[in-house]
This record gives sequence, structure tokens and C-alpha cells, in this order.
Amino acid sequence: MGFSPWVVPPVGIVVVAVAGVFGASWAWLAVGVLAGAGVGWVGRLVLREARAASVTGMPSIRPIVLAVIRRGDALLVFEAHDDVKDQTFYRPLGGGIEFGEYAEAALVREFLEELGAEIAVGERLGVLENVFDWRDQPGHEIAFVFAAEFVDERFYRREAMKIIDDPATARWVDVRDFRDGGKILYPEGLIGLLSADQ
Repeated sequence: MGFSPWVVPPVGIVVVAVAGVFGASWAWLAVGVLAGAGVGWVGRLVLREARAASVTGMPSIRPIVLAVIRRGDALLVFEAHDDVKDQTFYRPLGGGIEFGEYAEAALVREFLEELGAEIAVGERLGVLENVFDWRDQPGHEIAFVFAAEFVDERFYRREAMKIIDDPATARWVDVRDFRDGGKILYPEGLIGLLSADQ
């Protein structure tokens, strides 16, 4: 008896359906049953490909670090706009922590890259978990938040600072605008970490 190529799509559908409903162990049982019918190799191929795609296609959690730099009652932030939500929001400067890098070192590196500025990193104010959608894409961040200061006092006299590797501009925004809800500050919970003297 010859092998018909028309059996491939139904076998794949059966194996993937069993895996999706009952889990991979049941799918392997289905492969065993199909193997008895002489077409199990197709099921194994489909299951292996589906499993690999599900693992590599998973989004990851991104560790980031942010700086709370104050000028009187103002906080240094950059403005961004989500076109899908039609929402303008603000966030302190910082960025991703690379593998093997401490959060404080990442913050110093990010300010050199973004503003060409040296900062002195102070106390850690807290750690925030941020689960969000950005332009209709899911995101998940763990944000280390530190108080920081510019080493060069001239940065405090600038009203706006162009971010070197981004089209955004950093500027000073009165913290009261965030406290009263006039402007949105992310990540959520950050405003709660800001005491009156920070």
C-alpha cells in the first residue's frame, strides 16, 4: 500500500488540535496511534515544529532602570505618544539593563548614551512591575527606580535636552501635573515613590 500526500494536512491538524486541547503528552500519544497507522513521522514533525515555535515566540520580561532627577518641583521626563490609544504620556529617562550589568551601571551608561551626561546615582526608591500595551503590542518590564543627579550643573539650566539616539526630547515637568492627573506618568506607581523632597 502506498503513502498518499493528502494524509499530511489532516494528520498535522489532529496532532496540533490534540496538543492544544489536552497538552503535549496527549499529543505524543496521538503520534503513537498515528505511527501505528504508518503516518506517525508526520505527527512528530508537526509537534516538534509547533513546540519550538511556542517557546521561541514567547514575549520576554525586560529589566529596565529609570532615574528620578528633580529640579525643584519638576521631574526630568520625556514625552511619548501611543497612536493606537491616542494617549500622550511621560516617563523618566533610563533604559534596558544588559546581561551581567548592575542596574546602577546601566543607568550611568544610558545617560551617557542618551544625553552625553554624567550622573551620580543615589538611593534606590523602589522596583515597579509594569505590564502594558504599547501601540497594540504587549510589554512587561521590571523597573528599578533610582534617585540621581547630574554631575554637571549646567544640565539643570536646560529647559529641553535632545535625546541622542531617539527622536524624543527630555524636559522638566512639574510633578503636580502628574499628581493631579493632568499628565500621565509611567510606569504606574512611580508617583507614589516620589516624596515631597525628591
